[in-house]
Amino acid sequence: MAITARTSFQAAPLQQTLSDNYLDIQTNGWAQQYLPDLMEAEAEVYGKRTISGFLGQVGAEEAMSADQVIWSEQGRLHLSYQADCLDASASTINITKDIDGVARTTDHGIRVGDQVLISGGGQTVTALVTVAAAGNQTITALPYGGAHLSDMNFANGDNDLRVLVFGSEHSKGTAYNGGRANKPNFTSFTNKPIILKDYYEVSGSDASQIGWVEVSGEDGQAGYLWYLKAEGETRSRFMDYTEMSMIESEKAADSSTILGGENGLVGTEGLFAAIKSRGHQSSGVTGVNAATDLAEFDAILAEFDKNGAIEENMLFVNRATSLAIDDMLASMNSYGAGGTSYGVFDNSEDMALNLGFSGFRRGSYDFYKSDWKYLNDLATRGGINANATAGEDIRGVIIPAGVSSVYDEQLGKNLKRPFLHVRFRASQTESRKMKTWITGSVGAATSDLDAMQVNFLSERCLVTQGANNFMLLN
Repeated sequence: MAITARTSFQAAPLQQTLSDNYLDIQTNGWAQQYLPDLMEAEAEVYGKRTISGFLGQVGAEEAMSADQVIWSEQGRLHLSYQADCLDASASTINITKDIDGVARTTDHGIRVGDQVLISGGGQTVTALVTVAAAGNQTITALPYGGAHLSDMNFANGDNDLRVLVFGSEHSKGTAYNGGRANKPNFTSFTNKPIILKDYYEVSGSDASQIGWVEVSGEDGQAGYLWYLKAEGETRSRFMDYTEMSMIESEKAADSSTILGGENGLVGTEGLFAAIKSRGHQSSGVTGVNAATDLAEFDAILAEFDKNGAIEENMLFVNRATSLAIDDMLASMNSYGAGGTSYGVFDNSEDMALNLGFSGFRRGSYDFYKSDWKYLNDLATRGGINANATAGEDIRGVIIPAGVSSVYDEQLGKNLKRPFLHVRFRASQTESRKMKTWITGSVGAATSDLDAMQVNFLSERCLVTQGANNFMLLN
């Protein structure tokens, strides 16, 4: 039959070569000597485009029925504080914060009779607390090595002192005169879920037509799809939103003009915001050279030593940081300078040299490294990082493995929970973890809308416990 070039097209119900379903993609039309070979399969030029799966590897999901989740984290066992020297000649100092920077002025735990170490100004002295009134931030600590702190080279205005209680000393036959009992300190945190929504719509007329571009979905499904291909992409994009929102979200500041109030939009604390607020950040391991990267990595370990010292940790990093870590580890092989080595990295002489390290141990810590697609993809954080200034980009995150013990204020008892987990709203009759429903007049009619609407909804928040054990690489 004759083929006539068209400027408008109508999808056919079957895969037939009709005059109104051929795409005229040539400037000179179809009337030419060499006809094009029209490829009907959609080219997959971006590989796997979804980024979901990160939280599935490092966290868990639990149901909740309230509008917010509240949890408490234990304080440090030992009493250690930041202080200012008020009067060195009288050995009086003001307690300002605990060692983690939380204000502790009138509620510190130092008592009369406590032995303390005081460091600052280049020296460390041992002292005995003789005055520590309840509800007062000023204490008197007389050094063992001199009459007053002024004799030990301390001066008024030394505002970066560290005070550690390491014991106590009392006279014979005397009652304990500390004045008060110490109670364990804990800190409460709260987060609230946010509601995510999206939908896909196709008109009833388009739903009755079948496009025959051969496509494949993100989960490996293949076939001749048209509007269902778009629905599948909307679903995949929404699933990514549920994960990215748990990573990137932050709570609205008091100065924010976002709608507030009881039912207002106040945001939620995501992973990055939690680490920036309560965790640690490092600008090290940038690939300058292996020796520098190793020293900077050891500085990260030193920071972990100051906190929970969780033995097993997971590294989720972008490509540049992953290669920098590989180079750092390869440099520790004394036979690597010549270009190749066998045995040390479990490489045999008959196989290609493999210098891609996925797990390693440094000091007393085990690390498991993985490339994080979210930080590499130009369409996600990769593009944002490329446009960010140094220090504002996110190159990776170190997350402790295992569980932590926390006090659940809703249940009223201690529970073992993963350091990172997602809470979603649910009850016996309703689960808002991931809801999907169809409305419209296509198929089973639910309304007079001449279209099919596929609706997506989720209500969730992220709980980041023990953020002091997390490290952000930026």
